[in-house]
Formats: sequence, C-alpha cells, structure tokens
Amino acid sequence: MPRFFTASIIALAVAGTPALAKDKSKEPQPAPLSALVKSVNIPYQQFTLPNGLQVLVHTDRKAPVVAVSVWYGVGSKHEPKGKTGFAHLFEHLMFNGSENSPGDFFKPLQEVGATDFNGTTWFDRTNYFETVPTGALDRALMLESDRMGYLLGAVTQEKLTNQIGVVQNEKRQGDNQPFGLVEYEQLEVLYPSGHPYHHSTIGSMADLSGASLEDVKQWFRDNYGPNNAILVLAGDIDLPTAKAQVTKWFGAIPSGPKIKPVAVPVPDLPA
Repeated sequence: MPRFFTASIIALAVAGTPALAKDKSKEPQPAPLSALVKSVNIPYQQFTLPNGLQVLVHTDRKAPVVAVSVWYGVGSKHEPKGKTGFAHLFEHLMFNGSENSPGDFFKPLQEVGATDFNGTTWFDRTNYFETVPTGALDRALMLESDRMGYLLGAVTQEKLTNQIGVVQNEKRQGDNQPFGLVEYEQLEVLYPSGHPYHHSTIGSMADLSGASLEDVKQWFRDNYGPNNAILVLAGDIDLPTAKAQVTKWFGAIPSGPKIKPVAVPVPDLPA
C-alpha cells in the first residue's frame, strides 16, 4: 500500500476517535490557605527579659550549630523627612565594631567558623544574623549584646563618613542596573506623599550626605533598645540554656524609649 495512503487512513481513524472526557477529580487541587499555614508548624518556646527583649527558641539537634537572628522593629518607614536611608546606613555602622569588641564585626565570627552572617533593612524592620557552631554561641551572643547596648562609644565620624560612601556606592550600583530606577517610580505612584512607604529604603544621595554623627547616634538611642528587638535562636539549643546565656549577655542592657506607631494617612478615594 502506498505510504501516503496508509498515513491518511491512520489520520482519519484518529480524527474519528471521540475525545476522552478529562477526569478532573484526578487533577491536583490547590490546598486551602488554612491548610498551608497549618503545615508550617515550627515548634518554639519563648520568654521575655525584664528589659523587654523577646526571645524565641527552636530546638533542632540535627547539626551542632545555632542560627542567631536579631530583629529590630525599625526600618525605613520610621525615617523622618530629610533623613531617608538612615535605617540602612545604620545597619552598616553596626558592623564596624562596638565598645568592647572594636574592629570588624565579622572577624571574631570567622575565627570560630561562623557562616551566613549579614544584615538586611526593609520598610518595617532591620535584622542581623549569623550561624555559629554550638560551642561558639556564647561569642555570638556577646557580640550581638555589645552592639545592642554598647555601640555608641565606637561610632566615630571617620566610620560614618566611610559608610556613607559605601551606601552611596551601593545606591549607584542599584540605580545603574536595568530597570534600576523603576522602584522609585513605583513607590511614589503607589503610596501618596507622606506615606511611610513613599520613599525607598536606600534613601536619597542628599539625605545620606547630610547625615551627621549626632543624627545616627540619636537613631540608635531611639530605636535600638532591647524592648524593640526580638532575638531568635534556632538549632542545637534548648530553653534552659538559652535563658541562662541570653540573661547573662543581654540582661543588663537598659530598655530604650517606647516606639510610637507610624501614622499612615488614609487616602480618600472617589466613589
């Protein structure tokens, strides 16, 4: 039989076969949101020091390491007009040594084999983190407590000038990426003038250049008290150990001023 004729017969046979109804009952169905939230069930215990520091402890003995993370309830939304970029600038200053641990913050962590150490700033918070071997947890807590309670004596004009330059260079790099300026337009269009999200976290060049030593010290006094922080310890640690070590290093730090909620204007939308 000619090859083209055979192919035609097969095509007709396939075309004449009725389409099978799709059994939708066998298709995977999206899980309800409540089920997803319930499935993310990470057990933890918590306690609060008299100075207001909240501590969360998650025990996981799979490896002899502890992840340490300190979250401060301050971000770019707390920056007043003319001081944009201060939250992120101060994050940089937190890595330049404290009164009892002068010099680079990372070096003492590297000496004990710490990994994944850094910090981030966003609209609502600033956080600092590192993962350390269990035996080095004491050192990590000492370093974190020292920059929470005893930083200002180590903040100098030289360090501030240096970090202003670093942050401004970081801004230039971001702005010169493809679509690097889009974020500014998005925030200004989405949030009205006066809204705490109206400006970007990186801030403006002019505001960064205008940052004074007293400005950044006041930022610390206003926002970096233990009562505005949450310390998270996860890994090879239990609650009694955490209580003893956290109290040892953070217990003597006095509370800071109470942080006032940021006022957000409610837009008046036309009917």
